[in-house]
Amino acid sequence: MDTSPHSRGKPIAIPVVGLPLPSLGPGSQGEDDGLSYMAMPQGMGTYRPPLLPEPEALHGRGGALRVLQAVLAATAGQGPAVVPLQGLNVEERTLVNQVLGEGEVSAQWLPAADDARAAQVQESVFAGVWRVLVQDGQGGVADHIEVGAVPALLRQAAQHDGHHPPQVNHAPPPDVLNAQHVLAELAQHRAAWQPGQPSAVINLTLLPMSPADIAWMDHVLGTGRVLILSRGYGNCRITSTGVPHTWRVVFYNSQDHVILNTVEVGDLPAVAQAAPEDLADSHERLAEVLQWVADA
Repeated sequence: MDTSPHSRGKPIAIPVVGLPLPSLGPGSQGEDDGLSYMAMPQGMGTYRPPLLPEPEALHGRGGALRVLQAVLAATAGQGPAVVPLQGLNVEERTLVNQVLGEGEVSAQWLPAADDARAAQVQESVFAGVWRVLVQDGQGGVADHIEVGAVPALLRQAAQHDGHHPPQVNHAPPPDVLNAQHVLAELAQHRAAWQPGQPSAVINLTLLPMSPADIAWMDHVLGTGRVLILSRGYGNCRITSTGVPHTWRVVFYNSQDHVILNTVEVGDLPAVAQAAPEDLADSHERLAEVLQWVADA
């Protein structure tokens, strides 16, 4: 905003002596020096009602309906947060999958050389209702639905990652200038953070961090086995690290360019969690779907 003072005196008449007047109006000015802006995400994920089967296809699906009723009770805090899917036949499992659909957050817990356990997590179209598939590394698979801000397995896996920091026994390369200051600040945040407190966020996008700085910081922090992708507005990629309560959080636009690069110290980042109001909204929407099923 221009804050320079404007003259409030009488205007002074200056005669024009045959000088050509400049062209004014739309299109009269050149655009050689136009500004170029980074494209921002163009779409936002919104709730889409599931495509339900025809009423006659619902006959004999009692097991699926019992599971969905248990999920509905859990969204209201009136039942267990974990709803097992053992005992469902193929048709009943298909109906559960059809009603739940796929939401905007998915996650993986990747296997390691010394730990073959792994898990896949997919949020449903009902925020806070998660499908969790766990592999024990020996061919066994456990499949369940979990209701809550985030599946407990992701927190537990990230805590496990945080107890296995990488061993760095050499000094940073000479072209690393600012990463050491960021790492020292992160260590201070980890020492001060307590469960229940908001996360401390360091915005690397606003700091003079070179590619060498970013690479050294990631080398010291390490990479954990928990990977989360949120697609609510653009893409957000969340990765656990090898130090406690520390997350790499990177936002991308629709052209897959980085628009925000951060490190968070605290609980699992909020962008991956369902808020209490999300669960309340999911309860209402799931109740409407089950009412349609009951009427059918």
